[in-house]
Amino acid sequence: MSEEYLKQSSQLGNLDRPQIAILDFGSQYSHLIARRVREMNVYCELYSCKVSRSELEAHSITGIILSGGPNSVYDEGSPHVDAGVWDLVKERSIPLFGICYGMQELAHVFGGRVAPGQEREYGKATVSQKGLNNDEECAIFKGLPEEFIMWMSHGDKLHEIPTGFKKMGSTKNADMVAIQNLETKMWGVQFHPEVTHSPEGPNILKNFVVGICNSPQNWVMTDYANEFIEQVRETVGPDGHVIGAVSGGVDSTVAAVLMNKAIGHRFHAVLVDNGCLRKDEATKVLKRLREDCGIDLHCHDAADLFLGKLKGITEPEQKRKIIGGTFIEVFQIEADKIIKDAGRCDFLLQGTLYPDVIESISYKGPSACIKTHHNVGGLPASMKLKLIEPLRELFKDEVRSLGMALGIDEPSVWRHPFPGPGLAIRVLGEVTDERVKILQEADDILIQELWNFNVYRDIAQAFAVLLPVKSVGVMGDGRTYENVCSIRCVTTTDFMTAEFYRMPYDLMETISNRIINEVRGINRVCYDISSKPPATVEWE
Repeated sequence: MSEEYLKQSSQLGNLDRPQIAILDFGSQYSHLIARRVREMNVYCELYSCKVSRSELEAHSITGIILSGGPNSVYDEGSPHVDAGVWDLVKERSIPLFGICYGMQELAHVFGGRVAPGQEREYGKATVSQKGLNNDEECAIFKGLPEEFIMWMSHGDKLHEIPTGFKKMGSTKNADMVAIQNLETKMWGVQFHPEVTHSPEGPNILKNFVVGICNSPQNWVMTDYANEFIEQVRETVGPDGHVIGAVSGGVDSTVAAVLMNKAIGHRFHAVLVDNGCLRKDEATKVLKRLREDCGIDLHCHDAADLFLGKLKGITEPEQKRKIIGGTFIEVFQIEADKIIKDAGRCDFLLQGTLYPDVIESISYKGPSACIKTHHNVGGLPASMKLKLIEPLRELFKDEVRSLGMALGIDEPSVWRHPFPGPGLAIRVLGEVTDERVKILQEADDILIQELWNFNVYRDIAQAFAVLLPVKSVGVMGDGRTYENVCSIRCVTTTDFMTAEFYRMPYDLMETISNRIINEVRGINRVCYDISSKPPATVEWE
């Protein structure tokens, strides 16, 4: 992520408040730590493990959590906490909690010894507090039984305890899976309390975040909305104008309503019809946002432009980049119109979410870029707009809570997410007008039947994918050779991990029969049963 992007996005949308700082060493579970903390109504942010003292000092840090990670602390080139951060922790007596690699980092810094274990430990393990031979109770285990189940995922383990720490727990495979130093307010555990496979995990995290750090449990969406609206008014000023991208999804709808409440008709919303929207999407969105929410919304029909640029393109990342670049072109055109009419256009509103930011940050070692999100990465120098991203600190379920707090109607708030590139990344292979129309019909049937069976709210995201594959079929007395469609339905709370939805067979049969019978061009329907990870929610 470019420094310019960080500079642009930091101007709005990062409201400082007391927070838990989570230092990410590249664990696939780091985002789950953030989710668990926010579920306590405590605000937190995820930082690189190499964050500087000055950056943390700029915030009101109530506690620090070190995440897990794939490296070994003793290897050359492994990531380590900046020395200035350790000084800050000591000077301000900030409580610190190391998880897995984070505990090993504690040991590495404070004189312990970490080395490979004779056996790796993955999966559920029984943590025992028995036979500790010390007179201390473990503060993070307050209220827990003497033995409890936790999720392990490690190859290295602690062989010598760091100076000043005491052993507070063990398993059959590891003698020291929990350590404590009450004097320095530091704790470490070898297991992962943040995952759902650790039943007592939320209690451990709450003992640290609330019980030890005394973090205020005041992370509520109404306060967030009011703070953001006031900050927008101050930053945009009495005469500034903002242009915003809307798609009709919950993210852009909530962002647009927030901005409309802040500055009214000086906010200009634009719906770009890129030729890859859902069936009748433009008409429905115009009605919902313009008529129901009172937002100044204009639809820019750019279907021919987008489809023309996508002609012959099959590589997913190239599709996303083309679409992202073309969106910028279209917004520049719309911004120029506003400048002509209003005399100025200063900001661009985007509905970027926290998972988008996390997945798009590339860091050698801990983090890896999974895919480019069209709304993350900044603006070209030629576009003289500053970014406003009111949702970039929020997870999806928090956005829904914010939408309800703003009074947005329930169907809009609970509408499944729809990607910015639209059906272009659900038409695998080349994107053509014909293939988009085929997918629109299949997708529309899927959504209809989920509502008809009253399961739409049970699913976090549902969509159809048109595969670049044809199969032989029989319709009537004739042979067919047509497209294959796959249905994808997932359950998740944060979209960082997801499980496939266990769809009832009768519903599955109804969807399949309707698509094959009603959509000309599809003769076979499959159901995607992969989870995230290893798969992503979208196919491209």
